[in-house]
Amino acid sequence: MSKAAELAKAGETLTNQPSGRKNIIINGAMQVAQRSASVTGIGASAGYFTLDRWKISTAASAGRLTMTQTADGPSGFANCLKLDCTTADTSIAAGENLFIQHRFEGQDLQQIKKGTSDAESITLSFYIKANAVFTFGVELVDIDNTRQITKLFDTTTDWVRHELTFPADTTGAFDDDNARSLDINFHLHGGSNTTSGTLNTASWASTTNANRAAGIDSFYSNTDNNFFITGVQMEIGSQATNFEHRSFGEELTLSSRYYTDIVRANDKTAHLVGYVQVATVARFGFHVPMRASPTIVETNFNILHGGGSEQAITSIDDISQDNQFLSFRANVAANLTSGQAVALHSDGAATLTFDAEL
Repeated sequence: MSKAAELAKAGETLTNQPSGRKNIIINGAMQVAQRSASVTGIGASAGYFTLDRWKISTAASAGRLTMTQTADGPSGFANCLKLDCTTADTSIAAGENLFIQHRFEGQDLQQIKKGTSDAESITLSFYIKANAVFTFGVELVDIDNTRQITKLFDTTTDWVRHELTFPADTTGAFDDDNARSLDINFHLHGGSNTTSGTLNTASWASTTNANRAAGIDSFYSNTDNNFFITGVQMEIGSQATNFEHRSFGEELTLSSRYYTDIVRANDKTAHLVGYVQVATVARFGFHVPMRASPTIVETNFNILHGGGSEQAITSIDDISQDNQFLSFRANVAANLTSGQAVALHSDGAATLTFDAEL
């Protein structure tokens, strides 16, 4: 090859390399677990239990599991998400399901160009291992346009990186807003409502529930079963590239857009400073750029006011977020002095959670 041809080839390679932030997944290396590092007895209801941005979705099953952030990743990954089956369910009713879910805002997906003639393919890569060989499925669901596509993958007892490319979809654009537009679902268990049809793997199609998880095995088949996942990356194009590692601080900031908390176990600690509006209301505010005005849950926090007196918080309301500044009212029974500075105060174990999950 001539020198000119070599230079042209090098230029082509550089042009085709992804630039900027390529991984659309948040917390794909399973670094951040603000809620808890381990929760037992999961399976009766859906929710975010341990690792940030990774939701357990479940319905109708008697199966139960423990979900943990575990220090057992493949080379280059300190952590993984682990599921451990603690109660089996081998009598599978039609409406049962279990999947690990990651949700996306529409405004974070515009580069996919879905619903246009320039629509891009999507490549999803991830590291998986289990206690045995299973077939499970990973599904992309377009919430805005009720469309989906699923591909199967197999587990082994060793860490294996799977690389799956989903074709472009020229039907249905993602909304450009902060609402839920796309889900990734790792299907691990399902009844006939989601497994009795024909899996569509080659192209996106209108969602038919029976086709969503056809051909998968059941994580709940035995209490010996476990499932590990980390290094999850979703990127534009048909080529899986090396996992994009972000610092813990970056992942924590991205995760805190959806959930953050104040948790105190030590005594006599002041947190947010606010002011008294009337004798029964104190207002607090601080800079925390969340996706939307969050749901706030408070346990064992008091209002500390003049002379060291404390008043128990009876409720929190009037929550608003404007230009990334969050404010809320903390209500008490009485005895505050209008205009006085006050502090949010914990006396022992206390939690204050801010939840703006999709």
